[in-house]
Amino acid sequence: MKEYSTTQVQELLDEGLNLIDVREVHEVAQGKIPEAVNIPLGLLEFRMNELEKSKQYIIVCRSGARSAQATKFLESHGFNVINMSGGMLTWEGPIE
Repeated sequence: MKEYSTTQVQELLDEGLNLIDVREVHEVAQGKIPEAVNIPLGLLEFRMNELEKSKQYIIVCRSGARSAQATKFLESHGFNVINMSGGMLTWEGPIE
């Protein structure tokens, strides 16, 4: 499983990253990376048809554990995904 640190993700934000935040809706309501799309982990299997296999996605959660699960799941279905290690707990970039 490929991983980026929060610092690496922050440095790449200007490149138009595709970010998927797999936290629950109530967690995202407390703040998320502006570019991130929220697809809660429990709904990922049902909503992965919204994603394109030709794109690369960075997967985000609170600490990096759920995003690691999501990354492994999406990888097993042929998606190009990267886990953001440390999650929002270590994110120092902009939030909305």
